[in-house]
Amino acid sequence: MAGPGGGGAAERGGGGRGVVVNISDNWPGYSLDLFTYPQHYYGDLEYVLIPHGIIVDRTERLAKDIMQDIGDNDIVVLCVLKGGYKFCADLVEHIKNLSRNSERFISMKVDFVRLKSYHNDQSMQDMQIIGGDDLSKLTGKNVLIVEDIVGTGRTMKVLLNNIEKYKPKMIKVASLLVKRTSRPDGYRPDYYGFEIPDLFVVGYALDYNEHFRDLNHICVINDHGKAKYRV
Repeated sequence: MAGPGGGGAAERGGGGRGVVVNISDNWPGYSLDLFTYPQHYYGDLEYVLIPHGIIVDRTERLAKDIMQDIGDNDIVVLCVLKGGYKFCADLVEHIKNLSRNSERFISMKVDFVRLKSYHNDQSMQDMQIIGGDDLSKLTGKNVLIVEDIVGTGRTMKVLLNNIEKYKPKMIKVASLLVKRTSRPDGYRPDYYGFEIPDLFVVGYALDYNEHFRDLNHICVINDHGKAKYRV
């Protein structure tokens, strides 16, 4: 079976300095039988969209691009919880490793904000920002926002508008995934790893009502899984 970067996916420009892995709408994914995953999710998933190993390699490349662009700066990394914590932790660790072995040093402080924009698998019109009282600390700082997935871009634009009120020196956004939706508004992060079809995906800390965060691969949830964990 071909994989992302061959057959069902192609590289394309975007995502900061480098290229993006573009997973096509007709990409059938990988059979679940090819991988190990938690037994309590048996019957709840359609297929593996992006295996964990590919996520790790792509994250390392994003770290290299970020290091080349904004090295030699003090950076406040603003991690968007809860879905972004795993990508953020891995990205920050890769940047630290690169910094330790480079003449360019990047100093990072990690802070957190939580957004609430989904009920079950539907995006809500109103978004809640939790932890926004601390955004005043970003005044005059270089900020790197780390998010798990960007869909229409509406959620990220709301967050950016809130942060810009406090006049940071610089804002960059890194997202593991960008979803092609029927209502795009043209927003793209400065760095992103994969462009994916308009599917509801779980795993690698992306959840469905707090479930599937312990799944290492990024997978497509099936109707049975949605019904089982619906609230």
